[in-house]
Amino acid sequence: MSMFPYPSGMLHMGHARVYTISDVIARFHRANGTSVIHPMGWDAFGLPAENAAVERNINPGVWTRDNIKKMKQQMNSVLADFDWSREVTTCEPDYYKWTQKIFLLLHEEGLAYRKEAEINWDPVDQTVLANEQVDAQGRSWRSGALVEKKMLNQWFLGITEFAHDLNRDLSTLEQWPAKVKSMQKHWIGESHGAEITFPSTDGSLSITVFTTRADTLLSVQYLALAIDNSIVKELAKSDPELQEFIARAKDLPEDSKAGFELKSLTLKNPLDPSASVPVFVAPYVLGSYGSGAVMGCPGHDERDFAFWSENKPGAPVVKTVSPRNPKKQVDPDDGPFTSEGILNANAGKFEGLPTKEAKKAIVKALKELGLGDSKVQYKIRDWLISRQRYWGAPIPIIHCPSCGDVPVPDKDLPVLLPEDAKIVGKGNPLATLESFVNTECPSCGGAAKRDTDTMDTFMDSSWYYFRYTDPKNEALPFDHTKATTALPVDIYIGGIEHAILHLLYSRFIAKFLWKKGLWDGSESLGEPFKRLVTQGMVHGKTYINPANGRFLKPDELDLSDPQKPRIKATGLTPDVAYEKMSKSKYNGADPTECIAKHGADATRAHILFQAPISDVLVWDESKIVGIERWLRRLLQLAEQVPQRFAEDSAVPTALNDSEINFHNETEILLKSITESFSESLSLNTVISDYMKYTRAVGAALENDEVDNMLVMKQFQKLIVAVSPVVPATAEEAWEIFLKELKIKWTSIFAEPWPTLEPIKESDLTVYNIFINGKMRFTHEDMKDFYTDDENAILNTLLEAPEAKKYLEGKTIKKVICKPRTISFVVG
Repeated sequence: MSMFPYPSGMLHMGHARVYTISDVIARFHRANGTSVIHPMGWDAFGLPAENAAVERNINPGVWTRDNIKKMKQQMNSVLADFDWSREVTTCEPDYYKWTQKIFLLLHEEGLAYRKEAEINWDPVDQTVLANEQVDAQGRSWRSGALVEKKMLNQWFLGITEFAHDLNRDLSTLEQWPAKVKSMQKHWIGESHGAEITFPSTDGSLSITVFTTRADTLLSVQYLALAIDNSIVKELAKSDPELQEFIARAKDLPEDSKAGFELKSLTLKNPLDPSASVPVFVAPYVLGSYGSGAVMGCPGHDERDFAFWSENKPGAPVVKTVSPRNPKKQVDPDDGPFTSEGILNANAGKFEGLPTKEAKKAIVKALKELGLGDSKVQYKIRDWLISRQRYWGAPIPIIHCPSCGDVPVPDKDLPVLLPEDAKIVGKGNPLATLESFVNTECPSCGGAAKRDTDTMDTFMDSSWYYFRYTDPKNEALPFDHTKATTALPVDIYIGGIEHAILHLLYSRFIAKFLWKKGLWDGSESLGEPFKRLVTQGMVHGKTYINPANGRFLKPDELDLSDPQKPRIKATGLTPDVAYEKMSKSKYNGADPTECIAKHGADATRAHILFQAPISDVLVWDESKIVGIERWLRRLLQLAEQVPQRFAEDSAVPTALNDSEINFHNETEILLKSITESFSESLSLNTVISDYMKYTRAVGAALENDEVDNMLVMKQFQKLIVAVSPVVPATAEEAWEIFLKELKIKWTSIFAEPWPTLEPIKESDLTVYNIFINGKMRFTHEDMKDFYTDDENAILNTLLEAPEAKKYLEGKTIKKVICKPRTISFVVG
């Protein structure tokens, strides 16, 4: 399965690459007799369709369905053999009905809930974004706009309930790239530590923090609170200076070292009530993580040290952990000591304990005081799925003033998107469409309002692989047996850019559906994808004006001499680089144009040959000529090989050396091709093996020492072996081959994958001939030659010119025969 595309209407080279990869693997497994599901569908909801509809003044559905039609034709031109009987389209009611049902199943378990929360707001697209859809620079993943913060009532999915399973079960995904697992592990952020309570000195309140370094508790010199912490908000009501700092802090970066000390609040260290701990408000503290409060240990943390140095310049730094090496001293002025070690005298009764033991001892002491305990915490937040846009699956909830939030009954699903909504491109038109909003409560029958948010489109793609197993089911999202039989997906292919969003959400929903009993995921622990293959991006040749760094359009260039490109306007030589294909860089390559010029087979083979799957593919169409030469040679051999055929011929049972060499070379290549498809997916080496195999057949065809039938047999294997990659050429070569042999045509795709045969050894052996203890020459003969009588051995050897010098006319006193050595003792 390849990740299904957004129907933009244009198939780009990245699409062509991923579909070629999945297609050749599917074709290989079919040829091996495996039952293969190779489906395709459309991730069809989303903002681009809505924005395009506004620009064109049409309904998004019209634009989307037209694009699907175009892209399906383009996929067929790449010869991608998808099972279109399993096609799914996420914007069709027969699909999003079940997306809504899965939402209701989550709601039934308390895993879909609504709450007021500070959210990420995209001011350009005017919609909410999940945390995962905001990049490290605070920009929207789609529009690129700087994200704003707002308080809104939003729908969330409780992915945090599955955080431990999602983190733990990464270790079972042995066929996933380590980088992807590492990215998910980091995003989930499972931390084992302790929750510690710091009472205020006046006893009015307490603040709880989470830490993984309980061993440093006695070196805590401050606590820091997030600017949106409830305590900070309350204190700000009567503190104008704090209000001013909060207003200013919103424009500071999250890692800013700025702080505001709360003069009205100090805390006590829970293990040393005599130690007063100041409290700061700091923008680096995330309100969404834990309690929105962290303890500061300048002596043992780089960030805390920098914060303390800026806000308490010259103040002493306390360290309670020292290096394990007693000869190495810790200088308070040397910066923080961040490694594990041994607790020193500053740690009081815990002095001498290694950090690992100290953590346990300190947590135990806190627990006895009622001020702390062990805790596992996660960085991942619940998945915010509310979107204030039209083109998505409506959230199937009705808000009743008497009954509250009421799920739409199954009989009323799907909640259809109204086609008469006025789409203006900003905000959600559903909210102002009275015919959609106003409804009856399914529970009490009173007047009620529909929820007007639509779901994040990642919800649609989080379960589509289940629907592939049973796409026509009108009673259920999918049949339990069909899903259990087919899943997990054996090979899933797509870009690494989906490592967190799509893949994490899909794992969550698959595990939830397993726990709900919709499929039996026991064997895979509910994991939906057994093997993940992340293909590299496609980079195109990019021309840049050296005078101003501007990307150059094709019509601005003189490429009559590809080796010496020129800028038409200035005659200057442009800078040339290979960068990710994009419209803005004018470096894209249209796969359908390449296919029109060179054919689908040459394009497919060139895509695979240029780079290993996981590497960046630097697209250079000029090199496709090598592929085209190889394909022409295959077709020539299809005609030439049968011409040496004799009807009474048979493959010889005893092979001479030339035949053995040819047999071994082709069988070794076939084994390499087979293993590349079935195991390593080294598809670039498959193409080079094809070429070597073709050359071997061509050489054998011209070698009179190689039997015609052996050449024919190995060539037949080659035609079948190339069929996954170059299906049109393979079918044509097969047709020519059978026609020359006057055999009725059958499709190459009905032929099973070639059987691997053992490597053969020659029946000849090279013997070392010794005369009076010295090796004098060698002699090649049958393996059992040395078992003959001495006279026969002597007579045979005397026919060799080099033997006469040592044996002719001599008295043979003794002959000693061994498997690879014959020794003569002569007078």
